[in-house]
Amino acid sequence: MLGDKSVNEFLKELSSSAPVPGGGSVAALSASLASALTEMVANLTIGKKGFETVNDEMEKISQESSHYREKFLKDIDKDAEVFSQVMSAFKLPKNTQEEIDHRKGVIQEEFKEAALVPLEVAEDVVQFMDVIAKVVEMGNKNAISDGAVAAIMARSATLGALYNVKINLQSIKDETFVNETTEKVQLLESLAIEKENKILSKVGF
Repeated sequence: MLGDKSVNEFLKELSSSAPVPGGGSVAALSASLASALTEMVANLTIGKKGFETVNDEMEKISQESSHYREKFLKDIDKDAEVFSQVMSAFKLPKNTQEEIDHRKGVIQEEFKEAALVPLEVAEDVVQFMDVIAKVVEMGNKNAISDGAVAAIMARSATLGALYNVKINLQSIKDETFVNETTEKVQLLESLAIEKENKILSKVGF
């Protein structure tokens, strides 16, 4: 499991000539890091003098961030797995017309799945950015820069995941799927940048 590797081990595997892990896994890792930073800011606020009125909210944010952190950590492997399935589909036999047709169908389905996984990551990250906004606005000001980095990582995670959606869409022949997914991609890109700008405007430096 990629999520169980040390940072050094993961980076070595990432830098190799192997096709996975790749950009999609890095996007999920970035999302997990954003979640961990948000959780940290909340934990640095809980029980601190002067922040008693937001203590309950920070505990909720800490728990929610932990949930997202674990979810995105699993997405690191999930993204690698779906791309591996695409590669496996290309290795299916093509000796008869029936095999050729079956292979084409499987390849198309696997490309769709390979697009949907990073799309889900992007959707989750954009939703999580609302949590980051809360911790930056209400959390311990001594850790506000950490909240800012969380927002930056979240935006990067979203855009990175969406580039992986885009590249898979280029191989999908289902025009309805491509058009509907492209609309979602464009919306998520705009939302991620808009939310990041809004969060960073609250940092003050």
